[in-house]
Amino acid sequence: MSRIAIIGAGAWGTGLSIVLGRKQAHEVRLWAYEEQVCNSITQGHENTLFLPHQQIPSSVMAYTDFHKTLSNAEIVVSVMPSQHCRGLFEGMKSHLHPEMLIVSATKGLEENSLLRMTQVIAQVLDRRFPRIGALSGPSFALEAARGDPTAITIASHDRELGQIVQKEFSDASFRVYTNDDPIGVELGGALKNSVAIAAGICAGLGLGHNSIAGLITRGLAEMTRLVVACGGKAETMAGLAGLGDLVLTCTGGLSRNRSVGVELGKGRKLPEILAGMRGAVAEGIFTTTAAVGLARAHGVEMPIIEQIDAILHAGKAPREAIAQLMTRSGKSES
Repeated sequence: MSRIAIIGAGAWGTGLSIVLGRKQAHEVRLWAYEEQVCNSITQGHENTLFLPHQQIPSSVMAYTDFHKTLSNAEIVVSVMPSQHCRGLFEGMKSHLHPEMLIVSATKGLEENSLLRMTQVIAQVLDRRFPRIGALSGPSFALEAARGDPTAITIASHDRELGQIVQKEFSDASFRVYTNDDPIGVELGGALKNSVAIAAGICAGLGLGHNSIAGLITRGLAEMTRLVVACGGKAETMAGLAGLGDLVLTCTGGLSRNRSVGVELGKGRKLPEILAGMRGAVAEGIFTTTAAVGLARAHGVEMPIIEQIDAILHAGKAPREAIAQLMTRSGKSES
């Protein structure tokens, strides 16, 4: 029996617990920050706060205690918000062992350091834990939980880790591919959230399919430039963690980042929008600022991301941002 610990009982952490709990060969433990969530799962086998109406298998045990969650775990899946990754791994550090496989399923960048999540984890653990991978791809938690066919990728320089995660996480409705480009996979999963906010803004303004198609295409070009500059592979951006996840979050109604953009496009202010999210996190809000900093550090031009950052954090009017993007000097598409 494989012992898997999932750290973070938001929608995606809970969705993964349902996917993994479906396999009888798994013992799944889910760590929740909120006592309310832990009690809901323990008593009713449902996360009524973050993923309501989805039955959680009885094999999934929920705790608010790191020791109980991590004891004897073979695979540790981190699914916390990006800005809490460092603090939670500091808290977990004494309960972790180098032989554990650590899988980051958080799609974001640390705002101040500009680091990817696997970099944050490696830094906190003093690089004594070499077996780290990144799980990403087009995957709404609700759809994965209810068994809709879903395809994602596990990226690591550790080939054996990728093969183990592929075997342990895959089932008839959840297909896992392997990838050897964690830089591209992590950046793709993070940056698409910023573009999804832009797509939501377009929808909120009432713009049509031409606008969204152009945004997705040019957003992907920006993502690819930064990935390559950071040492990742351009071809990764044509895969599940790049184009796949980008299309999903830019067009899917379940995307929190797109939903934030829709409300911005309708004229609502960011603090008001966040106040209504009931604890849910739109990673693109933090990632956009980090992406701008990372792009400047590498000398990469990212005009769409820069305009989204100005809308989010400098109060720029969406229509003014669009006008500036559309009237930039003419360039080659390549």
